[in-house]
Amino acid sequence: MEFSTSQYDLISGDQGVRKLVDRFYDLMDEREDVKVLRDLHAKSLRISRDKLYMFLSGWLGGPQLYVEKYGHPRLRARHLPFKITNEERDQWMSCMNQALEEQIEDQLLLSTLKQSLFKVADFMRNAEDAS
Repeated sequence: MEFSTSQYDLISGDQGVRKLVDRFYDLMDEREDVKVLRDLHAKSLRISRDKLYMFLSGWLGGPQLYVEKYGHPRLRARHLPFKITNEERDQWMSCMNQALEEQIEDQLLLSTLKQSLFKVADFMRNAEDAS
């Protein structure tokens, strides 16, 4: 019999996902260099925190909380109302990478998550950078 461990389990399941999401949004609130990204969000980040937590839980191989509550994520469609260029993508990734680096010691897992999340973030781009 073969057992596989999900990325959800490797980052400590529910607690690990919540910790990652909370650190990500704390960084977004704290860092001046991601102001463009922060300004796309509501004053309160509570709903954003909950939605990212639910999405990442399922995306990482844990419970499909987002799908159960909202249906298919349709990430690109849900992000279309917001102008997302390379700048917003890179600011999002900067916060996420820092949160991942602070939490994940396993270098292979860290690298894999960074690469996978970059692909997701890059797919959200829907506008060209200003010239």
